[in-house]
Amino acid sequence: MSQEGDQEPLVVTTDMLADEPVERVDFERGMRYWPPATLALIVTLVAIFGWQEINGSLRSTNGIVDAGALVRSRVLEGEYWRMLSATLLHGSGEHLFGNCLALYILGLAGEHALGAWRFLLLYVASGLAGSVASVLTGPGPSVGASGASFGLMGGVVLILYRYRRVYHVRDKEIGLVLAAWGAYMILMGALDPQIDNWAHLGGLLCGALMAFAIRPRVALQP
Repeated sequence: MSQEGDQEPLVVTTDMLADEPVERVDFERGMRYWPPATLALIVTLVAIFGWQEINGSLRSTNGIVDAGALVRSRVLEGEYWRMLSATLLHGSGEHLFGNCLALYILGLAGEHALGAWRFLLLYVASGLAGSVASVLTGPGPSVGASGASFGLMGGVVLILYRYRRVYHVRDKEIGLVLAAWGAYMILMGALDPQIDNWAHLGGLLCGALMAFAIRPRVALQP
């Protein structure tokens, strides 16, 4: 294990999950409040929403479909790019704000644990998984980054649980709070037909499954 002044990141290995007690890592130590990959995603989403406002795509269903919304019939006709483009679009300012807020909160822990590139991989894969679930269960149109955000939530909760013998988490309820928030959002989605709940579930499942394959990496700061 790295010494106190070592700047090298700690690579978590499976043998660290053994039942024998190990020196646990302070999970929050060195966590950035301005995680670069997360902020880059937020800036991208805001910029694209500004483009939507300028070109008038928010004024009608046809407008948002033309902008790249997820529509089952269009995807089946070969417009597979909608699986990704839909995750970059939003239906309103409130929709954008809610997703960006969730992304920032989840990005603090997710990018800290995984590093920028694996964090982005988890985000994009979860967004695409949400799009697949949406296409399989509804005609659309559907837009939003919530499937990707649910994937981050599933990944972070599973990582904190799997590596609970490795990480010391100061806020013991963080995983429970994230899980409760996810359950609440899914419940609201089940009650509101305007919410694409299957996209949430698809992203959540993808993020949780990927957490079993991606090893976390937490940088130790002096």
